[in-house]
Amino acid sequence: MALGPLNLANQLTLLRLALVPAFALLTLYGELGWALVVFVVAGITDGLDGLVARVTNQRTAVGAWLDPMADKLLLLTTFVVLSLPGIGLTNRLPLWLTVLIISRDIVIVLTVAVITLALGPRSFAPSIYGKAATATYIVTSIVVMLFNYRQQTSVLVDVGIYASLVMTLVSGVHYVVHVRRIINQPPASS
Repeated sequence: MALGPLNLANQLTLLRLALVPAFALLTLYGELGWALVVFVVAGITDGLDGLVARVTNQRTAVGAWLDPMADKLLLLTTFVVLSLPGIGLTNRLPLWLTVLIISRDIVIVLTVAVITLALGPRSFAPSIYGKAATATYIVTSIVVMLFNYRQQTSVLVDVGIYASLVMTLVSGVHYVVHVRRIINQPPASS
């Protein structure tokens, strides 16, 4: 039985949102093992909420907005926290990477808003490159947190950082090309 906007899928998404400050606080207070556990649990809820929504046919407009917002908030918070100097992390994400990822997301949100206001609703489905970038960010975050927990440096951290850079640039360029096509489409029906 679906509970309307507060169905099981959306409750899992809300749990993910609630885990974001827990992750940040655990990291800032040096509880790196628990921070990693919280991040992994948040990632599991991301997979589960979509699966539950599809299997039980509980897709909602609330979930369509809430799920990507929870994903972005978790990843952006993770990148910001893992970029902070002075909190005793063995491995930090470079500030330039965090700024680049946040800037890309801001440009995407602003572009969607401007096109929607100027030309009417358009369909902005996630691209395979955006999904690949998100997956790369998740893997990079887990690698950085794992080696921080182990208090070790690793070449895998550097690989994750540069893979994240490449995927950010590739998905950003793809988005620009995609936006040019969207501008020429007729408005999406509401």
